[in-house]
Amino acid sequence: MQDPNEDTEWNEILRDFGILPPKEEPKDEIEEMVLRLQKEAMVKPYEKMTLAQLKEAEDEFDEEDMRAIEIYREKRLQEWKALKIKQKFGELREISGNQYVNEVTNAEKDVSVIIHLYRSSIPMCLLVNQHLSLLARKFPETKFVKAIVNSCIQHYHDNCLPTIFVYKNGQIEGKFIGIIECGGINLKLEELEWKLAEVGAIQTDLEENPKKGIVDMMVSSIRNTSLYDDTNSSSSDNDDTK
Repeated sequence: MQDPNEDTEWNEILRDFGILPPKEEPKDEIEEMVLRLQKEAMVKPYEKMTLAQLKEAEDEFDEEDMRAIEIYREKRLQEWKALKIKQKFGELREISGNQYVNEVTNAEKDVSVIIHLYRSSIPMCLLVNQHLSLLARKFPETKFVKAIVNSCIQHYHDNCLPTIFVYKNGQIEGKFIGIIECGGINLKLEELEWKLAEVGAIQTDLEENPKKGIVDMMVSSIRNTSLYDDTNSSSSDNDDTK
């Protein structure tokens, strides 16, 4: 097969008619190497180093570099701290009543804490725990904990379970008490995620309430029923006046 880059008269004719692509210019290896070296020279060596490597190489930098290194080191440190905070949780942890104050009320500053008070004999509580376990992995920057209700509150009524509290900086930011407020016995994962996002416990990527369609249908059904009742009532009144 003929090389399309070969310098022949026939190839030039084919290029003129657009049958062959334009001839590739030979690459200058020296020029490429110079460009690569220039690009590498624009990147300070410390920008490729870990914090430990920066410490070891301090003697090799001048005063200007050292100032830049300090800024860079602080930036890397803050990034590392932010990452550690985001990855700090990531699971639904079991706590007892005597841990409540430390783990929930006095939790880390600006960290949202979701606590589920439950009883294992109640199916809805088990469903909520399953959903919270998945959400804890999805939102590792939020603290998720659960506690058997009797270890926290004595004589708490079963009608109030499941109970979910959302805390931040020692204050209750949201609460869901009982099956209805928690979303019903057919609660879906996305529905619980939306509820927690509405009170600021997590930053969801859901764009609208997953239950919106159901709510719209219920509202429409109630409205239609109301109109039907009004019509029947009007007809009945008309009949009575005859």
